[in-house]
Amino acid sequence: MNGQTTMGLAAAVRPCRQRLLTSASAAAAKASAIRLFPRCPHPQHHHHGRRLPFLVSAASHTSQSDPSTTPTPTPVTSDPRSAVAGNLPFFDCVLFPGSFPPESPPVEDPAPPADERPASASPVREETETDREAWKLLRRAVVSYCGEPVGTVAAEDPECTEMLNYDQVFIRDFVPSALAFLMRGETEIVRNFLLHTLQLQSWEKTVDCYSPGQGLMPASFKIRTVPLDENNEAFEEILDPDFGESAIGRVAPVDSGLWWIILLRAYCKITGDYSLQERVDVQTGIKLILSLCLSDGFDMFPTLLVTDGSCMIDRRMGIHGHPLEIQALFYSALRCSREMIVMNEGSKHLLRAINNRLSALSFHIREYYWVDMNKINEIYRYKTEEYSHDATNKFNIYPEQIPSWLVDWIPEKGGYLIGNLQPAHMDFRFFSLGNLWAISSSLTTPTQAEGILSLIEEKWDDLLANMPVKICYPAMEYDEWRIITGSDPKNTPWSYHNGGSWPTLLWQFTLASIKMGRPELARRAIAVAEEKLSADKWPEYYDTRSGRFIGKQSRSYQTWTIAGFLTSKMLLENPELASILTCDEDLELLEGCACCLSKRSRCSRRAAKSDITG
Repeated sequence: MNGQTTMGLAAAVRPCRQRLLTSASAAAAKASAIRLFPRCPHPQHHHHGRRLPFLVSAASHTSQSDPSTTPTPTPVTSDPRSAVAGNLPFFDCVLFPGSFPPESPPVEDPAPPADERPASASPVREETETDREAWKLLRRAVVSYCGEPVGTVAAEDPECTEMLNYDQVFIRDFVPSALAFLMRGETEIVRNFLLHTLQLQSWEKTVDCYSPGQGLMPASFKIRTVPLDENNEAFEEILDPDFGESAIGRVAPVDSGLWWIILLRAYCKITGDYSLQERVDVQTGIKLILSLCLSDGFDMFPTLLVTDGSCMIDRRMGIHGHPLEIQALFYSALRCSREMIVMNEGSKHLLRAINNRLSALSFHIREYYWVDMNKINEIYRYKTEEYSHDATNKFNIYPEQIPSWLVDWIPEKGGYLIGNLQPAHMDFRFFSLGNLWAISSSLTTPTQAEGILSLIEEKWDDLLANMPVKICYPAMEYDEWRIITGSDPKNTPWSYHNGGSWPTLLWQFTLASIKMGRPELARRAIAVAEEKLSADKWPEYYDTRSGRFIGKQSRSYQTWTIAGFLTSKMLLENPELASILTCDEDLELLEGCACCLSKRSRCSRRAAKSDITG
């Protein structure tokens, strides 16, 4: 997207300027360039960021004099928080002069609470050849702005001449890359990413003279070099974001702000740098995102109402309404925000609203999205057109909606959360991201979480097979595909978002497996992926029912495929680090049940509490 087009954004608010001069004018303009546009200060700059000593892997330490020297681990016993102390990154002082001291004297901090202590890592194992290749490719995908790393491009495919938007930094795509860098102890790139995308949040966003809410985060951004004068003798770098104005279908990315909050919490927990989340600009950014999500509307449900294509599935796939993926990320972002928002008089009402929404949302998903053999049988016997406060079939679901494939597919043990719920409509497809993140965030009850993993294990050949993990199951075919997708040539049956297999989902499967004490499932999936990913050039997705073929339009060297693989292996090696992303069951939410206001005799919250306490 060109910043000078009619749909483009206004000139960038630039935290720093780096003048790029042509060789012909460099000598003449050197003095004025330095005087007018100083270069960004980069004291003691590392290639990819500040490293936390306790997390640095053996492979990341190489001799400066001899790069080929065999890497060896460096034991360090210092406080990990000391690595993020001292001078702030360059844009802190430029954007907020006087708000933060340039240097902070060492202060003995009291020991933080147990749930706020930086996560620690286990001894590092020797990396395999596949691991080393993956790290090399991930570092190759890093992009810099004013000399500082700020993210990773979506794909770095040297064989592809048409880049489309794969040369941009996507918020959702960068999350596994950020986690890999964080767990390796390289934190600066993540901090830079969080703060730069926060600046983009406040930019003007317009499509056909209409602007969405101020808190919207961009789907992606790109670093562009633009001339400073008509002679094209001097240039500067700007960030050029896309809020959906250039996206296919012009859909705003609802999940971007939710992922940003989740990543912010992970960064603070693993580094111990809680001062970042307490900054005024960061607190404001969190509140702007929540103001969009918690605003009043016409909806009767606590779930977020969104259009098709507003999340990872960014093309028309019949997920408009209340898709599970958005609800799971929404719940997780609310849980993370509640931990990070500074308690004061101005935030009391917001925290109360968060608690109320969490309570209602958890009940709604657990009660109405959950299906197993018993629930399917109950729906099969539903009465319809019930008009009363105590109706059993509250959403007027017709039993004929139960698809024929589900009758034979649902196992005797286990179950899952359906993909969508609206009046007179249940989407019975299994969506992996929503179910896995519901486990990690404790949106499900412990029993339901165990049931989801049991179903995945039982239906391994359908959901993981030759390449984990199937994005949804089953695929839409024939008339259903033609009507719902509009005959989308990219989302043909068992391809791309319509039943394709996405290796990037591997890290979320690993996270859910670790949380539920089932790491053997993750090991099995990683072993399957490791056999093929490198040989297949790290593709974006795989096609066919069993995931045997590389996707027909799949990009090679897809960054979140690479990062998802690395993050999965690092989580397995250091399972305690899963706590930077997961949430435990909140008993206070169980106590805040709205069912006490009605005559309900059955409540999923009480069942969940009994699973934990009894």
